[in-house]
Amino acid sequence: MNYRGLGNTGLKVSEIGMGCEGFAEDECRNTMRMFDAAEKMGINYFDLYTSNPQVRVSVGEALKGRRDKFIIQSHICSVWQDGQYKRTRKIQDVKDGMAEMMELLQTDYIDIGMIHYCDSLADWKEIAQGPVLQYAIELKKAGTIGHIGLSSHNPQVALEAVKSGYIEVLMFSVNPCYDLQPAGEDVEELWKPDNYSSHLVNMDPERQELYETCQRLGVGITVMKAFGGGDLLDEKLSPAGKALTVNQCLHYALTRPAVATVLAGAHTVEQMIKSVAYEEAAEEEKDYAMAFASFPNISWEGHCMYCSHCAPCPKHIDVASVTRFLNLARAQGTVPETVREHYEVLAHHGGECIQCGACETRCPFHVPIMENMKEAKAVFGK
Repeated sequence: MNYRGLGNTGLKVSEIGMGCEGFAEDECRNTMRMFDAAEKMGINYFDLYTSNPQVRVSVGEALKGRRDKFIIQSHICSVWQDGQYKRTRKIQDVKDGMAEMMELLQTDYIDIGMIHYCDSLADWKEIAQGPVLQYAIELKKAGTIGHIGLSSHNPQVALEAVKSGYIEVLMFSVNPCYDLQPAGEDVEELWKPDNYSSHLVNMDPERQELYETCQRLGVGITVMKAFGGGDLLDEKLSPAGKALTVNQCLHYALTRPAVATVLAGAHTVEQMIKSVAYEEAAEEEKDYAMAFASFPNISWEGHCMYCSHCAPCPKHIDVASVTRFLNLARAQGTVPETVREHYEVLAHHGGECIQCGACETRCPFHVPIMENMKEAKAVFGK
């Protein structure tokens, strides 16, 4: 298992994480099976969005004797009332839900306290200006949570939250179809067939800005819905018109800026094992570029996907990394010091490009790589 830094938190997380969708299977007996398998395979990060007390009890039992082996991302504002899940911003309900969660999980700390499901700017305003964010800050000061997170499907909302300086971890929906869709408050719109009926070109710019801003500010992204609920794996259901593989979906998410871990949805241990097999997969199995280039309804023309099909460079330039840092600088209209430092330590820089054009002949998305290398030299001075 490979491990990545989770933004500026100081935590090292497995790049394949565990979603909680399958915990409730077989009357919650599946929870123990999945934690046993996760520990064996090196998964150390999981998300617990559900407030179902039976699931929380099962997770608490599964963590006994190995709490220190797992990093918990669990949700503030997700509560259980009248026998069902509810999202709330009523502070007493939030506090009661948090106390119940800690008791049922049998732990005295949560690594990431994730403010649950914020998809509208009005909701973020209520969180930020009301008691919910202040409560999260109090929990962090008390050591009850290690870091404050937020889950969202809306790049506008997520960007506002990230820029506030309070959010250290963002749980966000990342896959190649969602990334084409503009911001909106209705998550169902992200998968609506009508929205894929015309020819779509390139990533939504607000999503690109979000990922790059998270990388610049050191906010770690934990990915949900990498498989689009499984639809991306089925040609008949995929909005792209063709099916992707598990490895391609994982690789796409893991090559976005700031992404630390993909919370791979699994209802069985076998499905989890299939996701973890990504770690041993050949590069050809992970490669999504040619699949993307063949999508009938979608085009990434001129947009660098960081897929590294441009390699090898005769001057050994890591073209994808140079382009990533160039895009970060473009987004800011200046060169943040952290971006400059990361660019400086690259073994080779854009200015070393000899303009041979070999990279452009291999790029599936017809990116103007030679021009990008010239611009990188102008921007970074080398």
